[in-house]
Amino acid sequence: MTANVLIVAPAWVGDMVMAHSLVRWLVECSGSRVELLAPPATASLGARMPGVARTHVLDVAHGELGFAKRRAWGRSHKDTFDQAVVLPNSFKSALAPWFARIPRRTGWRGEWRVGLLNDLRVLDRETYPRMVDRFVALAADARAPEPRLTADADNAYALVERLGLDTAGGVTVLCPGAEFGPAKRWPARHFAQVATHVAKAGSAVWLMGSAADGVAAAEIAQHTLAPVVDLCGRTSLTEAVDLLSLADSVVCNDSGLMHVASALDRRVVAVFGSTSPDFTPPLSDQASVVRQTLPCSPCFQRECPLGHLQCLEELAPQRVVEVL
Repeated sequence: MTANVLIVAPAWVGDMVMAHSLVRWLVECSGSRVELLAPPATASLGARMPGVARTHVLDVAHGELGFAKRRAWGRSHKDTFDQAVVLPNSFKSALAPWFARIPRRTGWRGEWRVGLLNDLRVLDRETYPRMVDRFVALAADARAPEPRLTADADNAYALVERLGLDTAGGVTVLCPGAEFGPAKRWPARHFAQVATHVAKAGSAVWLMGSAADGVAAAEIAQHTLAPVVDLCGRTSLTEAVDLLSLADSVVCNDSGLMHVASALDRRVVAVFGSTSPDFTPPLSDQASVVRQTLPCSPCFQRECPLGHLQCLEELAPQRVVEVL
């Protein structure tokens, strides 16, 4: 008998991509039917994930309790699922499965979830140092398969035409953003030097990210000695997936788009500053990591606690160029 499994998905893009490793294991190894419950910020990725039967959008903002909305969703989906796997560690993320009376509700011990979850696990961080392995471990004691996204090729080329993009000489995508904070963002002037290098070699250069990355994109464009195309804030998340599938190379910070590009099996050069590739690496054989080895890094802080950001400021563009 096929089990119907609901995955309560994360609110961060990168974490959502890594959740596909769990989807893959459930579908490919246990034969389950998998649906997702996700917030608006990440729900659209479900359409690009092989094996996802349906994605439910829970209309709550990042950080919002949304008690009434979670209760309403749960009550309207009673007797639908055999198991819920709750990936976020928050109290609120366990509410909808409890209201849905899903018989088995699985998750790591987090904030005040005893009772809401009845299959509560205690995380051994040494056994599961990577986030992706922690996700899969909620279903099986197995090595996590790499997450994969499937692009819509027709939509990708429609976007190329609509946005007036050039792909003839190859495409290098630069992603200067990282939602977590400035301690994860390589300086724009360093990105600009990489852009100048690849543009001189004949590659088109696209800058991709959210509208919040517009300032960094403008600085990159200003300091690049060749034309670049600023797409920051001009695409939806699924459109970004489709356009990234056309890239020959992607240079990025430890960010959601790093995980998207890796799941599309693009050649990725990921720059790490305050965070660690031991915890959230780009999950692809095509990916490379560039980082500084400093006594203070990784600190996992949003802003440099020492005020110098040497882990990124002193990471020379030439090191990225050499990997490209």
